Amino acid sequence: MGIASLVLGIISIVIGLFSGGGLGWLGAILGIIGIIMGSQGKKRPEEKGIASAGFICSIIGTILCLLMYAACVACVGGMALLS
Repeated sequence: MGIASLVLGIISIVIGLFSGGGLGWLGAILGIIGIIMGSQGKKRPEEKGIASAGFICSIIGTILCLLMYAACVACVGGMALLS
């Protein structure tokens, strides 16, 4: 669970940084799944460290994706008002 959480968190961060907000919903979904898997992985003592890292990366990725998606929606809405 810990490794999967870390991988999902990293993918979520990459989507948030490089998609320009268009795929923010996908990164947010992956981040939420990573948060759930990270919290389950922290219950096992042998995976606690990597699960904590995955949990934190997933939280950062989810927040980043949602912010970028909201900025993309606001930008498109602003462009619609101009025309």
